[in-house]
Amino acid sequence: MPFAEQYMQRALDLARQGVGRTRPNPAVGAVIVRERQVVGEGFHPAAGEPHAEIFALRQAGDLARGADLYVTLEPCSHQGRTGPCAEAVVAAGIGRLFIGTLDPNPKVCGRGRAHIEAAGIPVVVGILEEECRRLIAPFAKHVVTGLPFLILKSAITLDGFTATVTGDSQWITNPSSRLQVHHLRDQVDGILVGIGTVLADNPILTTRLPEGGRDPLRIVVDSTLKIPEDAALFNAASAPPLIVTTARAPQKRIDALSARGAEILKISEGEGGVNLAAMMAELGRRGLQSILLEGGAHLNGAALRAGLVDRVMIFIAPKLLGGNDGRGIFSGPGPRLLDGAVELDHLRVSRFGDDILVEGEVRKCLPG
Repeated sequence: MPFAEQYMQRALDLARQGVGRTRPNPAVGAVIVRERQVVGEGFHPAAGEPHAEIFALRQAGDLARGADLYVTLEPCSHQGRTGPCAEAVVAAGIGRLFIGTLDPNPKVCGRGRAHIEAAGIPVVVGILEEECRRLIAPFAKHVVTGLPFLILKSAITLDGFTATVTGDSQWITNPSSRLQVHHLRDQVDGILVGIGTVLADNPILTTRLPEGGRDPLRIVVDSTLKIPEDAALFNAASAPPLIVTTARAPQKRIDALSARGAEILKISEGEGGVNLAAMMAELGRRGLQSILLEGGAHLNGAALRAGLVDRVMIFIAPKLLGGNDGRGIFSGPGPRLLDGAVELDHLRVSRFGDDILVEGEVRKCLPG
């Protein structure tokens, strides 16, 4: 199968066009190949719309019979807002099916594959499997655990600082890196910061891309409601922010911020403020699958120690502060020994101008 990865890569490229738009479904791409020619392709654009396989089958028409189908995720076998794709694949007379990865959804989880194999269609699983799994990681975590997939993003100098001693951080990275962050915002369901970031930077936290984009839910962790009523978050042309607080928040502040349009969510207390695990559980119940953490050192450290971080993305700029008084990515207690360090799997390195992006999946988290 020398061409299998080539066609699955095309299916992945198609699937990425739906990232951030398909919730509660995963992003999926499909390609139909007959005699080494692509005769049909498609991706899932949004919940309620046809799935990727259906678009590809429609485009291929009669040419689908006896052809090879490449799909990034196992075809569904259950009736949802659309019909079972596994039945459509069988009805179309597909000759062979190549699947990137099986569906982690308990409603599917091998049933789509079994249905297609029972019809006599050969099925191969695992083509570019790591990439296909990474594509649906937020969906997979949420459908299995009910929790959102948390991506910790930060930007540092080459000597490891996120800001100078005065808090100056604009800008560590170059415009190309910052544009990539806006692409990330366009693809996630929520963006999370702490009150320290709001007070220091007064961010808007919207998606600003030349071609437009989709704003995620803007979430602020603020255990006593210190956020100013004239913060930029309230003035953006976007949905009002969600402010997560505790029982220590004064009722007067709750009333004032509610009048500005904010939703106030009270959560039990945890490390130094809001119980982050309880907050993430509530966000998961609300259907959020992916959250981009753009917090400061306190929130970053607390999230890592709570075992909530799933992916780490660090932009490294070729700059040196040259001292020991700058601000770092994390604060709070770290491990006493190196064997307690967080380890990352599946590392990827990419360039944005002179900046370097290092990203990986969290293998294990700090104790406690």
